[in-house]
Amino acid sequence: MTGAIGNPGMAPHVRAPLVDRIAGAPISWGVCEVPDWGYQLGMDPVLSQMSEIGLTATEFGPEGFLPETPTDRVQVLSAAGLRAVGQFVPLVLHDPELDPLAEAEAALAGLAAARASVLVIAAATGADGYDEHPGLTDAQWSTLLLNLDRIADTASAHGLIATLHPHVGTVVETGEETERVLAGSRMALCLDTGHLLIGGTDPVALARTHPERIQHVHLKDVRANLAREVQEGRRTYTEAVAAGMYVPLGTGDIDIAALVESLESSGYAGWYVLEQDTVLGGSPSETGADPAADVRASIEFIRNLPNRPGGSVRDASPTVQLGEFGTHRGMGVEGDG
Repeated sequence: MTGAIGNPGMAPHVRAPLVDRIAGAPISWGVCEVPDWGYQLGMDPVLSQMSEIGLTATEFGPEGFLPETPTDRVQVLSAAGLRAVGQFVPLVLHDPELDPLAEAEAALAGLAAARASVLVIAAATGADGYDEHPGLTDAQWSTLLLNLDRIADTASAHGLIATLHPHVGTVVETGEETERVLAGSRMALCLDTGHLLIGGTDPVALARTHPERIQHVHLKDVRANLAREVQEGRRTYTEAVAAGMYVPLGTGDIDIAALVESLESSGYAGWYVLEQDTVLGGSPSETGADPAADVRASIEFIRNLPNRPGGSVRDASPTVQLGEFGTHRGMGVEGDG
């Protein structure tokens, strides 16, 4: 049953309208867990702007952005007219000497207490940032897939859902790696349109071929020329984000309308989290940056899409063909020897 747990505030088997399943994320305001990512706005202005532009739900953001205790988190979100959706948690999953389950359980407990629904994990490399993409041995893959199933089962026991987020600069980035997760584990996917494209996957095609595995969505639009520079190693991921690789929905090179139509037609009932990763060079008052304006533009784009499954949108073929990108970006050797 696609997206059932993601129903925001609806009875089981009842899908909320598309416009009621739009959520935000602090990364659109430049708030990120990566050291030296850029100027970091505080909680109050970000939550205030989310509310002002009409968002009613958000992911938590990185550790330290919201208060530590679930009760306090819910209170500050409620005061801003927001509800909790989920949390992005990078975890090292491939190292047999490290057990990620305790950290996953702590995040799940916090999500359950906040009445959020989705744990979004990335298969972290163990290094800071997202500018390197190492490969794994077969033994490391076995460990990763086992840990994914353990976390998925633990989330289910909490009445929540865990999703894996294929992500640039993690050990699950490329289309091949994503398919290996789908074939080798029970873990659901967080479909992030931008990270998938940069990793060499057509997000529209993935939405069509594996709709039953998609339980959470991060919507991004991407400037293909900058994405290609990351693929070819001419810019790091961080440099490309700072240069404006992510743009408001409908102004980049991903066919967001076709993707949403495909998901809605398949019965997807979960959240669409608007994420336009941003690196702020200074305070908005000093630089003139206005992250809220870009998020507002993305909201309007979604609101102007047909709200019924199968509604008419432009041709469903992706704007950016997968063949325009490579499928490897600095990968290490795969296999035990």
